[in-house]
Amino acid sequence: MRTVLGRGIRGRCPRCGEGALFQRWIVTFERCSACHLLYQRNYGDTWMFTNLMDRFPILFGVAALFFGFRASGWLTGLAFFAAMAVPMVATIKHRQGLALALDYLSRVYLSDPSDEIHGGREMSESEAAQLVAGRTRAS
Repeated sequence: MRTVLGRGIRGRCPRCGEGALFQRWIVTFERCSACHLLYQRNYGDTWMFTNLMDRFPILFGVAALFFGFRASGWLTGLAFFAAMAVPMVATIKHRQGLALALDYLSRVYLSDPSDEIHGGREMSESEAAQLVAGRTRAS
């Protein structure tokens, strides 16, 4: 598990560690160039993990306010804002990679037979449309 998370933080494929996760700053590739792992089965699959990774750095600012930090002037307030914003922007790529690695681990340990990780295959658009049409006829 540590290996997979470390690969995500470094911006590498969580499965093989060879392929890059990102095309540009935080825009991900669809698949790994080495092992062809589909990074996100559905758009937004990593939303929960991304939110968790975004909230973690904010915890330090909330803790500072909870334990009595108060901005006495606009310059102190600006410095506090910068102390919160700069690390969040500087680590966004690492946090996004970690979110993708956590999503990969959830796909591995919470198996879905239709997931290609477990031998399934992705449905084509026509197969998905037939499945939806079959469900609406049945109800």
